[in-house]
Amino acid sequence: MNNHFEQTFNGVIISTNKELLDINTIHNYLSTESYWAECIPKSTVEKAIENSICFGVYKNNKQVGFARIITDKATFAYLADVFIIKEEQGKGLGKLLLQTIHQHPDLQGLRRLLLTTKDAHSLYEQFGWQKINDDLKGRLMTINKPNIYKENL
Repeated sequence: MNNHFEQTFNGVIISTNKELLDINTIHNYLSTESYWAECIPKSTVEKAIENSICFGVYKNNKQVGFARIITDKATFAYLADVFIIKEEQGKGLGKLLLQTIHQHPDLQGLRRLLLTTKDAHSLYEQFGWQKINDDLKGRLMTINKPNIYKENL
């Protein structure tokens, strides 16, 4: 499918065109700089990208950010692997990325969106995300294998 969603903000481009993605930049960040995907194999990153809606952030023709959505495009979406490279953090690019994600046509009218974060609550709250409230406590379940990539080295 060649329908790409793209927005431009003062020279910064955010696009869902997977052909623009710099897999090496994404893999390097996730495997060496993120706390959630340390040591992730490049092949796993490639498979995740292939099966997700991906958002690349580009400044001066260089990829400086990324996020991906896993979704059925009808009822549910999970936001994952959100990052802006260190040199570009604090410049509002994360906000532009989230704004673009929230405007994507395939993500409208969903019943539930979910993400996990250790340190970016205040960013997500600006876009309506909330910590799990009492009515959902005890209802959400997980299988969590935080060291799976390290175990397979």
